Amino acid sequence: MQGQGATRDNTVRVLIVDDEPELAGLLSAAVADAGWQPYVAEGGHQAIHLAREYVPHAVVLDWMLPDLDGMQVLRRLRSENARLPILMLTARDALAHRLDGLSAGADDYVTKPFALEEVMLRLGGLLRRAEPDKGPGAVRRLGDLVLFASSREVWRDGAPIKLTTKEFDLLWFLVGSPRQVFSKAQLLDRIWNSSFDGEGNLIEVYVYSLRSKIDKGRAPMIRTVRGLGYMIHPPEHGTC
Repeated sequence: MQGQGATRDNTVRVLIVDDEPELAGLLSAAVADAGWQPYVAEGGHQAIHLAREYVPHAVVLDWMLPDLDGMQVLRRLRSENARLPILMLTARDALAHRLDGLSAGADDYVTKPFALEEVMLRLGGLLRRAEPDKGPGAVRRLGDLVLFASSREVWRDGAPIKLTTKEFDLLWFLVGSPRQVFSKAQLLDRIWNSSFDGEGNLIEVYVYSLRSKIDKGRAPMIRTVRGLGYMIHPPEHGTC
């Protein structure tokens, strides 16, 4: 493992947090094969220490750890780096469980057992979108909703709204084409660069989470078009 000089070169650094040696080894090898520098932590305290020392570009974080649980680590990492892409690994597939992770700041998740190729595809997507090529001054507005590309800030009705990396990417995409309906497959392809069968529930989770932040207590903007997909439209004030 390299020293602190690693934080000053152009190598993409990926922190893998998992207490299963075999799985951590497979992930580490895959990350290295992709041309990135892996760092492995077996527990939550070590993960926080390595994140501070090596400043990773992305984190693959297992939910179940021997000391701190993944949610505690997630919150600590997110509090120190609001834009750090974090991919959660979880053996639980319940909607409430996934929403907990997204609400705490996870950008994406993969349920166990998983294909290694899927993890790498999701991780690659997070890394590509961590610094999106949207232009330093790019701004998108829709009604009272404003998105700033460079800072990834979101404001609605003059109030800031905190989104994860993936939530921002999804919202930025939808706001770019208001009143246009996108299917789950289209959103998976555009935002996650993924065409995995059975992953439509991933879109449902993110749309639910976005609505809870963007539309809660306000005129709704994100709509479900039954049988077709999702769209965003300017707020119709007076309708909640």
